[in-house]
Amino acid sequence: MQPVALLVIAKEPLAGRVKTRLTPPFSPAQAAQLAGAALSDTLATVAATPAPRRVLVFEGDASDWCPEGFEVVPQRQGEFGERLQGAFDDVGQPALLVGMDTPQLTCEHLRRAVQTLSRPDIDAVLGPTADGGYWCVGFKSAATGAFDGVPMSREDTYVHQHRRLRELGLRVGHQPLLRDVDTATDAHVVAAAAPTTRFARTLEALG
Repeated sequence: MQPVALLVIAKEPLAGRVKTRLTPPFSPAQAAQLAGAALSDTLATVAATPAPRRVLVFEGDASDWCPEGFEVVPQRQGEFGERLQGAFDDVGQPALLVGMDTPQLTCEHLRRAVQTLSRPDIDAVLGPTADGGYWCVGFKSAATGAFDGVPMSREDTYVHQHRRLRELGLRVGHQPLLRDVDTATDAHVVAAAAPTTRFARTLEALG
């Protein structure tokens, strides 16, 4: 098995285009600040985790966001499932992908997921979120069709995604539950759980 690459799929934190469910109570500009902080935390964690390859799968201008040691791959067009599929296809090796919505992500979370994916009895990994989605997904080999028919951004997304992987005959390694930052309540809960993050400091500064 080839070493596992670490992928972050994200979009440029522009006001009005990210974290729209944070408004209100936050303004679009403030929501973008929080999104930027979450992205920075995520990239810092990935950068600190040993990996043979780190890739930022990005929508927008990555010049202000891509840390040293990362490749930038533009997101493909289409629905989110198509973008996820494109990320794995473009990287073309065993890979673990995370988003920008869990700034409490730690190196241990990533190491555990990579270790699970490396097991001989596992073909894929999936980590659920409290809102019914998932914070990570990874594959040992080509993930053709892995996202076909999976509804995204719903409270049953994880269930459908897990079912789809099983339909493809993949043996799935389950990861711990995390909480996405979608609403203001989520933001405060996540910040309280990870008070040393840039996300938590940004939220505190916004009052």
